[in-house]
Formats: sequence, C-alpha cells, structure tokens
Amino acid sequence: MEKPVVSVIMPCYNAEAYLPESIESVISQTFHNWELLVIDDCSTDNSAEIVRTYASKDERIRMLRTEKPSGSATVPRNIGIQKAQGRYIAFLDADDQWFPEKLEQQLPLFEAPEVAVVFSNYEKMDSEGKRSSRIVKAPALLTYRKLLQSNAIGNLTGIYDTEKAGKKQMPDLHHEDYAFWLSILKQGFVARNTNTVLAAYRAAGKSLSGNKFKAMAWTWKIYRREENLAFPAACYYFMHYAVRSCLKFLK
Repeated sequence: MEKPVVSVIMPCYNAEAYLPESIESVISQTFHNWELLVIDDCSTDNSAEIVRTYASKDERIRMLRTEKPSGSATVPRNIGIQKAQGRYIAFLDADDQWFPEKLEQQLPLFEAPEVAVVFSNYEKMDSEGKRSSRIVKAPALLTYRKLLQSNAIGNLTGIYDTEKAGKKQMPDLHHEDYAFWLSILKQGFVARNTNTVLAAYRAAGKSLSGNKFKAMAWTWKIYRREENLAFPAACYYFMHYAVRSCLKFLK
C-alpha cells in the first residue's frame, strides 16, 4: 500500500447504529489515497467487529483501541494523530458523514503557502439521518483573531497540513477541537473554507455540544487559560462567540 496522503481520524464508542454509514462515506470519497484510523474506546456493542470486517476488505482501514474507556473523544483522536501516516489529517466522528467530493475539493486549497487548515460548510441531520437543508455556513477565510470570535470550523469538516503546522495533539479539555484549531492558526496560518457543503452532522444526541451554557463556560476557559487573553480581550471575543453560537444553534 502506498503511503496515504490523508489520514482520517475516527473515534468510536458504541456507535454500531451509525458506524457503517460513516465508514462508507470515507470509502465513497472521489479522492482515494487515504487511510482511515478508527480508534475504538472499548465499545461494549458490535462496533469493533464492524470495523474489523471493513478492515479485512480494505487495507486502507485500520482499527486501534484505547487501553481503557476514556469517556471522551480526545484520547482516541490523539492516538489516531500519533499513528497517522498521512501529510494531511482530517476528523470524522462515528455518527457523522462526509459527502463524496470532500477531500477532492479541499486538498487543492493547500497550495497557498499560508493555508494550513481547510474546512467547509456542513448540513445538520437528525438521529435517523434525515437531512432538512439546515446548512451551517462559516466565513470564507479565518485568521487566529477571527476564529477567536467564533468556533467556526466544524470539526467533521476540518483538515490540516502537518508539514506546515506540525503534528499536534488535542488538549485534554472540553471544546478540545476549538483549542486545537486555534493552536494552528496562532502560528500565523489561515484557514480557508471551500464555501461548499461537504459533510452531514448528526445533531440529535450530541449532549456535549448541545449544552450551550456549558459550552460557553468551556470557551471562556480556553480564552483565559489556553490562549492567555487579558480579561478585556477575553470579554470582547466572548461577546462575539456568545452571539454567533446562539445564531448557529437556531439553524
């Protein structure tokens, strides 16, 4: 097998109901030079067997496991990042889906030297996978300062260049994906949106992202503890974040 260009990191815990559709959405990519690392967080359902079946048929798919249940997506994602062989690293949860041209549309945007992250808009779907044209749109271009105003990168859409930004681990905190994207752009890079809808996010049942008050508290901690923003600056960015978060929730 040739060295993959893109490594797809998929944390998994008791996701047997949705896992096949998520894996199939990677297999269906029009860009074929990828590897899929599914990191099972000690599932008690049939998830591990589902992954093994796919891996036996497609050498691009690998299953890894945590030593013990971690209770979060951070540990499995970091295991995947550590084991990833591709230059580009992307993320997809085991209940979300990509659209077929996602990688093909994203990769050319990395040709610009200042672009280290590429993302896209995405569509919400319910627990049954029903889509209803609820599109979450993001800005066309994000700098570090712009990203501080809103967690505008849907993690299921983000992909980053390790040759430019280096291999990074997600921090062990809530909203780890937000802190992760901030850490890349803080180096002076920018993130570019394809301005197309390339993924579907299963909104129902996402308890962590669904509790907006907790999410706001976690964001404040990122501003103050991770980004070390002065209190006035943290208030300024938090005001922007709160307004945009509420608007996104209504979509």
